[in-house]
Amino acid sequence: MVPVLEAAVISYINNIYRMFSSITEGMAVTASYLFRRPATIQYPNKLETPLEEQLPDGYRGILQVDTRFCIGCRICESTCPINCITIAVEKDAQTGERFLTAFNIDISKCMYCGLCSENCSTSAIYHTKLFNAVTQDVEDLFIRFVDHPVVLYKLPRESDSKDIPKDFYGAIVKQRMKGQAHE
Repeated sequence: MVPVLEAAVISYINNIYRMFSSITEGMAVTASYLFRRPATIQYPNKLETPLEEQLPDGYRGILQVDTRFCIGCRICESTCPINCITIAVEKDAQTGERFLTAFNIDISKCMYCGLCSENCSTSAIYHTKLFNAVTQDVEDLFIRFVDHPVVLYKLPRESDSKDIPKDFYGAIVKQRMKGQAHE
């Protein structure tokens, strides 16, 4: 044989050998997964415990407002970078007492940054462990936390906001979100 032709045949055979060895190596990796337990689970049907109980403390889920502890300072509204929080505070002309008349959060806009909850001095607004806000109508993600005027909370002089109870499982949000199927 001609030396050039002989080199071409040897190169061709080497390429075929490398191709089959590469395919065999890849198929061996794939075949090894046939005998392993699956890494995925069928959510939400096959969870051992509810996912909300498995989430770590500090998880930033859907925002919740406990209007009983709101002082009406509107810091959460002003720190929100995308303006998804709207608050209205009115003052009674006769008594001078201030009332919270609206506290709305548009969850469809919220980016869960946590700036509102970090700046709240009474921890009236905080993140829950709820995350599954699925609905067919985006209007259902607009949550109104005030139905009728609420007297603003007066923080005692020597008080700590850590004493204020929080419900991280979102009982208030579950009541207020329309069109949601919560268990």
